[in-house]
Amino acid sequence: MLEKQIERYFCNKVKRRGGLAIKLSPAGTAGMPDRLVLLPGRRIIFVEFKAPGKKLRPLQVKRAETLQKFGFKSVCIDARWKVNVFLEEVMPQ
Repeated sequence: MLEKQIERYFCNKVKRRGGLAIKLSPAGTAGMPDRLVLLPGRRIIFVEFKAPGKKLRPLQVKRAETLQKFGFKSVCIDARWKVNVFLEEVMPQ
């Protein structure tokens, strides 16, 4: 499965549950996660997508650590089943 297929699946699921998954393209800030997820209750989560088995690059790890130090949740998802687990954790139906 390709990274973009996982990302598309994720975005559709988040939208159906009432959230927003905004594509991030921050110029000049390499390594930022792919999506900014806005959930009811003023919750913000950053999500990076990878193809199955692929790992974060060192700069991506650093960015995720920085976001977590600021108090934000930052996750990496590399499989469709992980999308479902993540959504049940943050947006149970």
